[in-house]
Amino acid sequence: MDSLISDMSTSKSGGISCKDQNRRITWEGCSVLLDINDGDRVLFARLTAGSKIKIGNKNCSLQPLIGCPFGSSFQVEDGKEGPVLSRVLQSTKGNSLQITEESRDNRMLVDNNSAQSLTGEDIDEMRRKGASGDEIVKALIANSATFEKKTAFSQEKYLLKKQKKYAPRVLLRRPFARSICEAYYKKHAERIGFLRVDTLSLLLSLANVSAYSDVLLVDMLDGIVTGAVAERLGGTGYVCNTYCGVTPYPINIVQMFNFNDDISPRIVHSSVAELHSYENGTSPPNDQLEDASTIRSQQNEQILSPSGQNADSMEENEDGNMEIMTDVAASTKVDKGTKAGRKAPVEAIKLWKENGFSSLIIAAPNLDPWGIVKEVLPLLSYSASFAIYHQYLQPLATCMNTLQAEKLAIGLQISEPWLREYQVLPSRTHPHMQMSATGGYILSGTRISGGDQTQTM
Repeated sequence: MDSLISDMSTSKSGGISCKDQNRRITWEGCSVLLDINDGDRVLFARLTAGSKIKIGNKNCSLQPLIGCPFGSSFQVEDGKEGPVLSRVLQSTKGNSLQITEESRDNRMLVDNNSAQSLTGEDIDEMRRKGASGDEIVKALIANSATFEKKTAFSQEKYLLKKQKKYAPRVLLRRPFARSICEAYYKKHAERIGFLRVDTLSLLLSLANVSAYSDVLLVDMLDGIVTGAVAERLGGTGYVCNTYCGVTPYPINIVQMFNFNDDISPRIVHSSVAELHSYENGTSPPNDQLEDASTIRSQQNEQILSPSGQNADSMEENEDGNMEIMTDVAASTKVDKGTKAGRKAPVEAIKLWKENGFSSLIIAAPNLDPWGIVKEVLPLLSYSASFAIYHQYLQPLATCMNTLQAEKLAIGLQISEPWLREYQVLPSRTHPHMQMSATGGYILSGTRISGGDQTQTM
């Protein structure tokens, strides 16, 4: 994942290309993942001078985030011109309140809303005088009649609850395969076909995706698999998205990876009909190539065009807590010659015709696995690995049985990843109470040449 962080040159002002950026520090126009209050809200944004997010009832500019290292923490504070995001240094992060563990319990506490002597008017008065969020939290603790009687665990929960309300924090995260997949799976898993992060990792491993690989993809998960493969290749080899018909599948998520000019041109697309036409020694009709290129160009223009919406307008449109800012490329000039998802060059297609693809990944839950496998498996080189993801087991079992009967592959197996997260804290270590039941299934194997001589059933 960190292979993309290779260029550590210092950013320069004005017109620096993505290739010359320090990959550990944000720059104007880059995509970021904002984690608000430890996962309460997660949103993607493009850092520009005019970008804003809404935290509670406050609109904050994203300008202070430009030029800061990924992993930095920010806190909402009241500035002279309104709410601002102020960076919190690691040494001062957290509250200075010391919570000690003693033999206390909450049996004598009664929740009758009379323990807090600080009123809402008092808090508003403190805000007008310029009190910070941490000062308000300390005042609430000092004026609570029951705080000292609570257990250490209850004190920690109370402190966290008040901090989220009066001193919200924003964590600046770098968008890469793991963070993007986790963010989508947490709030809108249906958009990526319920693909869990451990399933995505196993999918890449079973397909033998490595440097200088030519990977054939059928990605109907909005581009999450395409971005993960391109990230692993690191600017070597090719990622070719294929599709049936003349309309390529959208790969909107790829725009969030901040790929540089070495990686973006390696992400291409070509239809199944085009690849088979070149394989048979003939070229597809020109009108078909033009239609596919035109459609893809229109889709890229829609993705890269400013929409004029900000984070709070998206918050009204979405039902969940995860917002995706559609102005992901607003106020940013993108080089059309290096953007991801271009038409595959003819030279590369001819090379794939001679040697075949080195890996095949299918992530198309809406299609029948065998229906697409019989179309794209002949494009794979012999002894090459393939992996097929599906949310359910039965379609993969049917496909596996057909592959065995047709003698098209060996080493066939269906894997079900298992991921269990644990809460590890003093005196309370246990599995998380809410976990996903399954991360889907993966059918993997190796293509062999024996199936080419078998008769059709």
